[in-house]
Amino acid sequence: MRSLERLLRPKSIAVIGGGTWCQNVIGECRKAGFNGALWPVHPSRDEIGGIKAFRSADELPSAPDAVFIGVNRNTTIEVVASLARLGAGGAICFASGFSEAAKELADGADLQAALVDAAGEMPILGPNCYGFLNALDGATLWPDQHGLTPVESGVAIIAQSSNIALNLTMQTRSLPIAYLMTVGNQAQTGLSDIGDALLQDERVTAIGLYIEGLDDLAAFEAFSRRAHALGKPVVALKIGRSEAAQAATLSHTASMAGSTAGSDALFKRLGIARVDSLPALLETLKLLHVAGPLESANIASMSCSGGEASLIADTAVGRNVTFPALTDSQRAALTDVLGPKVALANPLDYHTYIWGDEAAMSRCYTAMMQGDLSLGLVILDIPRQDRCDPAAWLKVFDAVEAAQTSSGRQMAILSSLPELMPEAIASELIARGIVPLCGFEEALTAIEAAALFGRPLPADPVHLPGPVRDPELLDESEAKTLLAEHGLRIPKHRNAANSVEAASCAEEIGFPVVLKGTGIAHKTEAGAVALNLTSACAVQETAEKMPTATFLVEEMVTGTLAELLIGIVRDPAHGYVLTLAAGGTLTELLKDSVSLILPVGDEDIRTALETLKIGRVLTGYRGMPSCDTEAIISAVLAIQALACSAPVEEVEINPLLCGRDFAIAADALVRLGGN
Repeated sequence: MRSLERLLRPKSIAVIGGGTWCQNVIGECRKAGFNGALWPVHPSRDEIGGIKAFRSADELPSAPDAVFIGVNRNTTIEVVASLARLGAGGAICFASGFSEAAKELADGADLQAALVDAAGEMPILGPNCYGFLNALDGATLWPDQHGLTPVESGVAIIAQSSNIALNLTMQTRSLPIAYLMTVGNQAQTGLSDIGDALLQDERVTAIGLYIEGLDDLAAFEAFSRRAHALGKPVVALKIGRSEAAQAATLSHTASMAGSTAGSDALFKRLGIARVDSLPALLETLKLLHVAGPLESANIASMSCSGGEASLIADTAVGRNVTFPALTDSQRAALTDVLGPKVALANPLDYHTYIWGDEAAMSRCYTAMMQGDLSLGLVILDIPRQDRCDPAAWLKVFDAVEAAQTSSGRQMAILSSLPELMPEAIASELIARGIVPLCGFEEALTAIEAAALFGRPLPADPVHLPGPVRDPELLDESEAKTLLAEHGLRIPKHRNAANSVEAASCAEEIGFPVVLKGTGIAHKTEAGAVALNLTSACAVQETAEKMPTATFLVEEMVTGTLAELLIGIVRDPAHGYVLTLAAGGTLTELLKDSVSLILPVGDEDIRTALETLKIGRVLTGYRGMPSCDTEAIISAVLAIQALACSAPVEEVEINPLLCGRDFAIAADALVRLGGN
């Protein structure tokens, strides 16, 4: 792996090009206090940004550690080749017009390949990227203004959008950002390589990712496992839909595994917290920077407003956040502080009886923090300082700090709106070791995320999807036979070339039977499925009415208690995505599904089934018999065995008929590639 040490933490920076962008790089380095060498390079100008310019990279005093290349795309390739020969530590390729513009520029992909070839072993970021900001050491290879200030430690953020990255530098939430990285086209050095390099800096406390698409699944998994081993949390904001999900339309599985399901399942497997907005990303990183991972999502909430207590309780509905009930000792201590008029609960509305009394507030907060808790929230909105006097509100800080010290539990102050947590005040709270959180939704998202870390990761690596050439849809009989070879239980069946032969096959199997027209993906919608046929005559008559010429005749499985969908879709970006869902006609009605990344084991499947709404039916709802969970698990493992041993594009069983002592595939869809 190429070392990014010189590039990210340079002692000398060269800036090649003379335009405004390049002048800005020099200016921002000076503003940030970079104390290394700054070397402008331009073929005709004597100075840039007030610094003497060199005519070419060959004239530099030594090979630069980091280089910002701000010239056109063709010249960029020439410059990169020259820097590689000199032994430079790495370069930012600012120019665009490479693979990102392949549809518009016929030579875009070829130029990008030439750029990578020119770089050789020298690391490059981009092309088509802004570069990076190192606020720890003042190295700002960045062509625009930004909002970062020097920090001694902080979080690192890697973004696949330079403009999003720029916007994140302007946050006023007092999140200390140590590194802000952009990756552009990831032609050579990708998100995972950069993440690995940032993990090695002891001053980095957590890593945030703004992801449009993963660079390399194996490398990303390796990065995630290193982060987990080092105890450095990773939080991701993932946008976009996978190519596989867009292309696959034959099955319910493809639909449910599309969008964010694959990335969600992958992140969960790799111990990465997923958030859905930029504010949530920033708040989560802030909580992790100050407090680190939380042991649980058990929290206490305290405010002097019933409205705030109710709002935080409502916001937590449907989330993996818990407000534990008060213990007897907590109630006694709170009654001693608050008196008999206050209704005691968690979340707590402690009214305004103790407002302004620092000692009483401290006792109240300390009492609340005696339970099984990982975090205490004190809801406090700071009045506008340009119009109001916040002195009484600021007394709460001392009370919270005292409660944090005496209880030994992490405390946070939560504002309902970001503008009610001024940046200077948030910075003061961080200096005290108190987490300043902004927004109820974002705060609870951050707490959920911070409680995810520390769990052991699966020992088995992600099963990497290989190429699948020219995938074809097998007919149902072929699909079932193939799955049966891997251990899946299927009904007795016969293929029939016409309606008369279908009737004969039914007599061989024994009644009742199921009749299906073959060659159709969604048979029910096409009227190509008939159940519970009890005579040869009924089979023949039904077959003649179906919109197909050939048929599959199967035994009618009785005693079914529940129907499941089990499917696997090949997602090149995230692995093989396994989907478990309510099956049959309930698939679309309930939209009840869970996704995992292969490989999975017995307990993974068992736990996933328990999360489904239909899981209550599987275990025996309202006195009904339970389904054979072990048989269901065996069925899932059989489908996995096929996906992990053959060039599978997609597999779906819908429904898997589940009974007291069986799990039988009633329908099967397999798209298989050539060898």
